[in-house]
Amino acid sequence: MTRPQTYLIRMSVFLVLVLIAGAVLAPRLTAPFMANPVLNGMILGVALLGVVYSFRQVLLLRSEIDYLERLKQESSGGLIFPGEGRERRGPHLLGPMAKMLRERKGRLTLSTLSMRTLVDAIRSRIDESHDISRYLVGLLIFLGLLGTFWGLVETVNSVGQTIGSLATAGSDPASMFQQLQTGLQRPLGGMGTAFSSSLFGLTGSLVLGFLELQAGQAHNRFMNELEEWLSGITRLSGGGPAGGDSEGGSVPAYLSALLEQTADSLDGLQRTIERGEEDRQEANRNLAQLTERMSLMTDQMRTEQEVLRRLAETHSALRPILGQLAEANFQAGGLDDATKDHIRSMNMNLARIAGELSVNRDHTVEQIRSEIRLLARTIAALAEEAES
Repeated sequence: MTRPQTYLIRMSVFLVLVLIAGAVLAPRLTAPFMANPVLNGMILGVALLGVVYSFRQVLLLRSEIDYLERLKQESSGGLIFPGEGRERRGPHLLGPMAKMLRERKGRLTLSTLSMRTLVDAIRSRIDESHDISRYLVGLLIFLGLLGTFWGLVETVNSVGQTIGSLATAGSDPASMFQQLQTGLQRPLGGMGTAFSSSLFGLTGSLVLGFLELQAGQAHNRFMNELEEWLSGITRLSGGGPAGGDSEGGSVPAYLSALLEQTADSLDGLQRTIERGEEDRQEANRNLAQLTERMSLMTDQMRTEQEVLRRLAETHSALRPILGQLAEANFQAGGLDDATKDHIRSMNMNLARIAGELSVNRDHTVEQIRSEIRLLARTIAALAEEAES
């Protein structure tokens, strides 16, 4: 897309010429400016604010153009969107387009109605940005007219006071001329205020109007190129036959609108199916993880069962040995203290092992139950999605 450098150069050259002219005419403009420095300073301040705002409008187009060029590169020619560009937040003017692209996936096609709505939304944002600069141009004209009428009011009042003083001054011509000369200083000061305010106000509006014109041309160029790009991804809809009657022309228009609505519904259905496919793949991954965990728990249970079986065999093998020891001890007249301590320690260890095995068995059974409940919920959810 075309960069706004051309318009920035025009604006900069024009502003430099105005500054050079102001510097050359500065000695002559000092006296008119001092006729009413408050009002004239306000006019220059508004003009400076408008100049900065006009340059800002054109400079902001760079981010919009960068966004579109990046979008074209990522969209493989302007039709297929991989998803990376859609995640980025779009600039201010292209906010509606960025929101639409975040909701779309894959090949993007627009109906004529969607394109018209999108272009109108972007144009309305551009018009809103131009409203402030237009208001500043009008404000400069208003301040110039305000200074003009202010100076005229001062002039009329001063002339009235001067004439009134001449009527009561007597018949001495020299004295009357002196009073007339003194009385005309205030009307002339009022005229200076009027003309200086008009001069600065109209000059500021002229400068700001030219900058606003260049900013408008830059925005129009941007919109024209944007419409050309959008027309490449717009699905054309046929209208009714030209020159037909109202009854014959309304049916094709209705059918065209119905077809566009059907196409939009199919696009929405396609996006819904794609989201459902992503959810199904995620559910399959969860099922695979659940199956793996169940397999690990099954192996753990087999290991614990093998340990229990070996412990039971060991206990069965120890039972006759303990019986023989007890019988031999009974025949020998009792056990010594060391043997009693060993037997007591053995009983305590066996009781502890039996308790730990019972706790582990309960914990394993509870884990299996929770995993089975989770598996049942997942299967039920997949069945509901398949039915819907």
